[in-house]
Amino acid sequence: MTTIYVDADACPVKPEAARVAERHGLVIVYVSNGGLRPSRDPMVRHVVVPGTADAADDWIVENAVAGDIAITADVPLAARLVEREVHVLGPTGRQFTPEAIGMAVAMRNLKQDLRESGEIKGYNPGFTARDRSDFLQVLDRTVRRALKENRD
Repeated sequence: MTTIYVDADACPVKPEAARVAERHGLVIVYVSNGGLRPSRDPMVRHVVVPGTADAADDWIVENAVAGDIAITADVPLAARLVEREVHVLGPTGRQFTPEAIGMAVAMRNLKQDLRESGEIKGYNPGFTARDRSDFLQVLDRTVRRALKENRD
């Protein structure tokens, strides 16, 4: 059974992910350090991890299996999950694939170095309605692909 895991602490597309999971009859697991409103829906699970660094990331990596889907903006977490053959999406619809993850990690590290040296500011672009729409489309396609792969 395909499961959707959400790195939920700062995820802007939690409601959208839940709607797609519900439409396909999938379990969705929100993993966070706390502060999420519980759901009565038995297909929605909340996992609260300790507030230590990377606790949510570690929990997702330990529980996600090949063919599952994960939603995160955290590139190092995405790299760990891609290695485990998990379908990984960013909240803007960006797909982290085996072919693209190396470049994503390299760009993330370069930008971090540039921010630390003061060469660039640490601003991320704002989250737009277009990002939300792109995410919904990519998530729906990814769910369909994952379900097909798991049937075959």
